[in-house]
Amino acid sequence: MNAMACIEDVKGVFRAVPFLSHIRTEEEYQDALTLVDELIDDFDSNVALIERLTEVIEEWESTDTAFAEFNAGVEALDAVDILKFLMEQHGLGIADFPEIGSKSLVSKILNRRGRELTRRHIEALSKRFGVSPAIFFGTPVNREHRLPVNRGQG
Repeated sequence: MNAMACIEDVKGVFRAVPFLSHIRTEEEYQDALTLVDELIDDFDSNVALIERLTEVIEEWESTDTAFAEFNAGVEALDAVDILKFLMEQHGLGIADFPEIGSKSLVSKILNRRGRELTRRHIEALSKRFGVSPAIFFGTPVNREHRLPVNRGQG
């Protein structure tokens, strides 16, 4: 395939959808989110485009001032804070974590009373909530694994 022959088509795509290269405004950000929602229905056919859109969306979310306070707050969270967030999002209480252990153990962990989440706990919680284990570790690099939005799962 001669790539040069496709250049005009590619230029046309970027003129029609300029946020494919870089999101510049809140409106473009919202348009990118909407487009991902539409494309996700046929993920296999649209995977390259979805990946590109998620890259520019993540860039916007990591640099836009509207997200700065949220991002700083997320980066400051530790494993217990992440667990509390997930509990709140899913409407769960201390009795809802058999993968951790007894209610007493869960309570001690949540109240930071001499017990911490173990690797086994984190692996089980990651599987349960469909998140990367990395979100339980408080470094900014690991926070790239976004916290999930509540989808009504528990």
